[in-house]
Amino acid sequence: MIRKIITIDQDTCNGCGLCAKACHEGAIGMVNGKATLLRDDYCDGLGDCLPVCPVDAIRFVEREAAAYDAEAVARNQAVTRAAEHAEKQAAAPMGGCPGSRAREIRREAAAPAGGCPGSRMHAIRHESAALPAARGPVESQLAQWPVQIKLVPVNAPYFDQAHLLIAADCTAFSYGDFHNRFMKNRVTLIGCPKLDEGDYSEKLTEILRRNDIQSVTVVRMEVPCCGGIARAVQEAMAKSGKVIPWHIVTVSTDGEILSE
Repeated sequence: MIRKIITIDQDTCNGCGLCAKACHEGAIGMVNGKATLLRDDYCDGLGDCLPVCPVDAIRFVEREAAAYDAEAVARNQAVTRAAEHAEKQAAAPMGGCPGSRAREIRREAAAPAGGCPGSRMHAIRHESAALPAARGPVESQLAQWPVQIKLVPVNAPYFDQAHLLIAADCTAFSYGDFHNRFMKNRVTLIGCPKLDEGDYSEKLTEILRRNDIQSVTVVRMEVPCCGGIARAVQEAMAKSGKVIPWHIVTVSTDGEILSE
């Protein structure tokens, strides 16, 4: 069939590889140091690779080409993710400080409590302070270690297809149901933009760039200095070159959610 498809000028290509990274379908690969269209049926003709090429070596042409095969692309992406996951596990550091060693924490799914989550939260907030011990221990929802932004490795295997929680560390002490409300089914990263040295944006950029992150939830306190963690995430989003769903939740100093 005749359709629109990319072509890459091998003489102009400088071998930077940015187009191959931008092509999520895997249509472009590096061959002998040059970007090459590997398979016509992997190219969707949308041109995500064009704007990242620094030397304008890529353009559209209309020619005889195999139709775009979404199922073949999906199979290839699954194989690629599995290979990357295995590579990350093999590369995970085994030595060093036990407190900074990356590990995944698996928990058995709890039986659903039933009822309206909104009404259950209301009841918990208004119970007497003398009663919590009767309900039994609250199960932790932490899914990985470490949790400090500055300690977590950017290529940890638990980042693969993760829903990310990036929280100011005071929020867990202010909001009573923090584990179930925010940490459950998410990979948790915490920090304090006021007390920690440096900027988180560079580390977060690499985490977003190198991993298949599905969503990002930012939880901050209402105090002005806590805006630094939201700004770092916003900057990391822009630098990563990816479009990832994200939102910010603001918690008051007396433990109420002000906005989300």
